Amino acid sequence: MPHRARVIVFVVLGSFASIYLVAGSPLALVVFGAQALFTVRRGWWQPVVVTVAAYASVLVAGSSVGILGFVGGSLLLTPLWPLAAGVAVSAAALGTADATISAVLISLVIYGLTRLTERVDEVHATRLALAMSATAEERLRIAAELNEGLGKALTVIAAGARTGSPDVATARKALADARSAASGYRAMSLTPEITTARAMLAAEGVAVEVRMGHTEPLGPAGALLAALLREAVTEVVRRRAATICLIETSAEEGRIRLRVTNDGARTADDESMGALLPQVETAGGTLTAELTAEGRLTVEAVLPDTRPSAEPEHDRGAYALSVALLATVLAGFSLKALLLAEPVWAAAAILAVIFVMQLRSVTGRHMVALGVMALLTYAPIPFFGRAWLGVAGFLAGPVLLAFPWALALPLVAAVVASVAVAGVLLALPVALTVNYAVSTVVTGLVVYGLVRLAQVIKELQDSRHGLARAAVVEERLRAARDLHDLLGHNLAAILLKCELARRLDPERARAELDDVLTMVERAEADLRAVSGGDLTMSLAAEAESARSVLAAAAIEVTLDLDHGDLGEQVETVLSTALRESVTNVLRHSSARRCLIETAHEDGVVRLRVRNDGVRTASPERRRGSSGLGNLTTRLAALDGRLTTCHEDDWFELVAQAPTLAWVPVRAG
Repeated sequence: MPHRARVIVFVVLGSFASIYLVAGSPLALVVFGAQALFTVRRGWWQPVVVTVAAYASVLVAGSSVGILGFVGGSLLLTPLWPLAAGVAVSAAALGTADATISAVLISLVIYGLTRLTERVDEVHATRLALAMSATAEERLRIAAELNEGLGKALTVIAAGARTGSPDVATARKALADARSAASGYRAMSLTPEITTARAMLAAEGVAVEVRMGHTEPLGPAGALLAALLREAVTEVVRRRAATICLIETSAEEGRIRLRVTNDGARTADDESMGALLPQVETAGGTLTAELTAEGRLTVEAVLPDTRPSAEPEHDRGAYALSVALLATVLAGFSLKALLLAEPVWAAAAILAVIFVMQLRSVTGRHMVALGVMALLTYAPIPFFGRAWLGVAGFLAGPVLLAFPWALALPLVAAVVASVAVAGVLLALPVALTVNYAVSTVVTGLVVYGLVRLAQVIKELQDSRHGLARAAVVEERLRAARDLHDLLGHNLAAILLKCELARRLDPERARAELDDVLTMVERAEADLRAVSGGDLTMSLAAEAESARSVLAAAAIEVTLDLDHGDLGEQVETVLSTALRESVTNVLRHSSARRCLIETAHEDGVVRLRVRNDGVRTASPERRRGSSGLGNLTTRLAALDGRLTTCHEDDWFELVAQAPTLAWVPVRAG
């Protein structure tokens, strides 16, 4: 966008210079070149060159004093800006009132466009800084929130372990709090649920297409929409008949819409979705299911968008400068027309209407106003003659703003041609007719440049705030993943060990409580990672920890590790996958045997976790596995993938990724 802003400025400067170049002054090229360079990089010499070339053009080549506007514009951008008034006085002394007005307008336009371009550069340069600041602020908020709750809980658990008193209640509450916090962070966004849905459907061989038309975070509606998406996708998987599934979201007119369409339904009845209907209605929304004759079922939920208004604070200064300059330019060009028009009062009344309509063009496309403006541009020409030809420039600017370039350029060309034709019909000299035609282009470009640069600044600010919002959402999702995958596992293991220690005699309990202290240290490291710190995990160490935890639950473990050297992030992600697998074995099965193995081949490492004792509703039919969605996201970032399968009462998870996608773990 900064590049586009400079192009606009250069085009307007070039159009100004073209007036004097067409009039026979080659020095206008020198003036334009020096002024364009001054816009890009300030130096003491450019205003000097502009001043010498402009005055030489007036005094030697006989150019109009309007070219002195370049001198005034240059001076307004320097500490010597009071001298710009002297330039206007000299223009009045050397030329006509009409040309003096042109000089003043050119000075103001050059100043305004340059300042707006500088603001574009500033806003663009601070986009990443704002996103980083928003992320850091969110990270600090999450850290303070977690340290206040979970950090203190870990301290209490460790104190109990040291004194030989396993604190089961605190461990259970800490685990519940961690899961609740992870759910809370996730509930603000549909992204993790969509990721999980994509993984579940892909595992069943269903082709998935996602069309996201909302911005995040979603606020209170996010949790309910996530539940609806989860139930809809689970039903698709349960029926095992779909080949395609389309997930769509949109947000418009204060409503958030979720639509899930698949081709595997035979009926629109779904008890699980019906169970959510009261919640949707309580939230003020609607939930519908429609089955087409082709067997495509569309489940659609519409909820009120209750997010607090978070409109970014736009640059009122830049907008005010744009509007003020536009008003000044319109007033100046209108004054030039009034110098020749008779009767003045009638011309002033019509120009006042055009003036108001022009200012309205700043806020958007108004086709009725544009039609009225076209009428007021051409209808008065027979009454005011040549005095009204300059008004066509007021029409060219809004046309450039209202239509795509492919249509706007031919329309502007038609406006310019109409001015030339009118000049011929009024029997004006060729030079004067050409001057009016060129002035029409210049006026249109000035109007376009002032309004468009203000719009560019607004677009950049919207983009900057959107980037910051996206960074905050991503930070929340990262915290939710780490809470679930890292800290959640350790807290579950701590709870298991505390419960076991409470049932054992003091001597055997001491060994379990020593493990609790070790796990608390790991949990504290996980807590720091969740709060934004770096975390490096060892797959071998994680496997030994998994053996210990599973053994405490009376599960026979077989370890077969052959993964070789791995990249740091690959090893950490696979360790996370192993933690999630072990947690699922403990929570969702009645396992008695578990196999954990790793292997590497052709630059790819695979982790396989296989366990028996799978319950009827798990894991294939377990609703809303955020852990699998998290792992899918983590592995996808490494160009890896996650697959699961369920056979009889055995469940198998396989995670694979390139072995050396990142820097290898340092030894020692």
